[in-house]
Amino acid sequence: MKATDSKPGADVASDALAGGASIDKVRDILFGVQMRDYDKRFARLEEKLAKETSDLKDDVRKRLTSLEQFMRQEFESLGERLTSEHNGREEAVKAIGQTHRDAVAAFEKKTAGIDDQLSKAQRDLRQQILDLQKELTDDMLQRHQDMVTMLTRDSSELRDEKADRAALASLFTEMAMRLSNQFHLPTTEGV
Repeated sequence: MKATDSKPGADVASDALAGGASIDKVRDILFGVQMRDYDKRFARLEEKLAKETSDLKDDVRKRLTSLEQFMRQEFESLGERLTSEHNGREEAVKAIGQTHRDAVAAFEKKTAGIDDQLSKAQRDLRQQILDLQKELTDDMLQRHQDMVTMLTRDSSELRDEKADRAALASLFTEMAMRLSNQFHLPTTEGV
């Protein structure tokens, strides 16, 4: 008797495994295409985001490189001009000598003016750098915000298009009941 008792239980277990496998097959048939479509969409969004991020980094890197190059050239030019003017003034002072105090005073005055101009030029360059940095930062933040908005919109669209869980649950429940012959439609005999 024990052998016959265990046999029906084994049949029930194997039927349950076969039923579970068939439900997996049905699920793959019903939703496999949609899931692959979603996977492809997410992959495209990730690639697009990575490309735009890379492009933005390259653009910022190029801009910063050109800014650094411009600053170096300007500083070298100002330094050469200052050195040239300073050397010219020193030679003029040595040539004139001690007897020309007025010329020396004028030279000192002019050197102070050049220092003021250089300080002003440096302040202006610093301000330009700060303005450009702010502009680049604002541009980068705007692009980032645009990308986040786009990803949010695309994600929302994907969520709107996916199947409702409650509808899927009721569909699978009805399919399970029909497969196990537990689902009966009401008859119209009494009506």
